[in-house]
Amino acid sequence: MSEIKFTEEELKSLSELSQKYQDIQILMGQVSVQKLVNTQRAEKIEESEIQLQSDYVENQQKERDLVKELNEKYGAGQLDPKTGVFTPSPKTETQEIAAEE
Repeated sequence: MSEIKFTEEELKSLSELSQKYQDIQILMGQVSVQKLVNTQRAEKIEESEIQLQSDYVENQQKERDLVKELNEKYGAGQLDPKTGVFTPSPKTETQEIAAEE
């Protein structure tokens, strides 16, 4: 059998195909890494959301505790947070009678 030599055009086409495969593989690797990074970011966001939900529930409990403490100390009423002035709620007759007995 005699040797067959590819033309410059054919060699160029083969080289271009080979280069295209290499480029695609590099891009596939970059996409995989980017996907991993995005997954890690999503996990951190999820962790932050869970922590914030926990902080929110904890803050609600602190609010309930403070309201209870202030109601025990000052009774029911309204507080103007801007001025710090507390206005007690008017007592009903039933409460006044119970207090007199």
